Amino acid sequence: MFDQTNAPGPRGFLNSAANEKTTTRGAFVTTRWSVILSGADSEGGELQIRAALAELCRIYWRPIFFFIVRRGYSAEDAEDLTQDFFRKILKDDWLQRADPTRGRFRSLLLKSLQNFLNDAADRTRARKRGGETSFVSWDPWMAELPPEFTLSIEALNSWPAEQVFDAGWAATVVERSLRRIREEFERKGRLRVFEVLSPYLSAERDDLSYRNLAAKLRVPEATVKKLLYHMRHRYRFLLRDEVAETVADPADVEDELRYLCGALAASSTHAA
Repeated sequence: MFDQTNAPGPRGFLNSAANEKTTTRGAFVTTRWSVILSGADSEGGELQIRAALAELCRIYWRPIFFFIVRRGYSAEDAEDLTQDFFRKILKDDWLQRADPTRGRFRSLLLKSLQNFLNDAADRTRARKRGGETSFVSWDPWMAELPPEFTLSIEALNSWPAEQVFDAGWAATVVERSLRRIREEFERKGRLRVFEVLSPYLSAERDDLSYRNLAAKLRVPEATVKKLLYHMRHRYRFLLRDEVAETVADPADVEDELRYLCGALAASSTHAA
């Protein structure tokens, strides 16, 4: 579940990034979502667009799954419906009908999912598991999910489905950013540094002791301060980079980060 006792948690990580100003506001960048919105303007463009859309779907399957479960489906049926939903938007003329130029990928996907589940034919459709090729390989994806980024049974049974969706989305953004920075440290042979300092990426931690961290890493306190400073800066960059992949305009990144912070804050209040 979202572990509010083991700070900083997703909310703290997001707040740290949302409170930091960016110098790239308004700059042009090519992201998965901007590729999708660009349309098939060049040779081979359609394949590129579908590849970008498929990758975003693979990344954000978890909030889709959570939403479907909250709407009253069993976990098994939710897996099947998640697969069906992905196939539908990848094979049909979803982009043309969904009018993607009017919103962010998160909002568009949620609206499309709501329509999908409200369709009687889709809602009542039942088929045996394993009857078609799976879009998501469930077992390994579930196994690799850190426990602090999953939703509790209580949350799935009490929060509104839209809140579950947004909380799952925010957690996915945080988890992917943490995974990327972990991989960077591991490639540099500094995994121990990541393991010791990563709980303090959020400025909200009030139990930070440079002396204790220095003792764990066997380096001077000044080195710890420098390492943590650069690690926080890199993490915030990666977090913004993840969010940027789902908005059409770089200027929307800060607003999206604030929204996701609010989603997790509301979830914390509701859970309490």
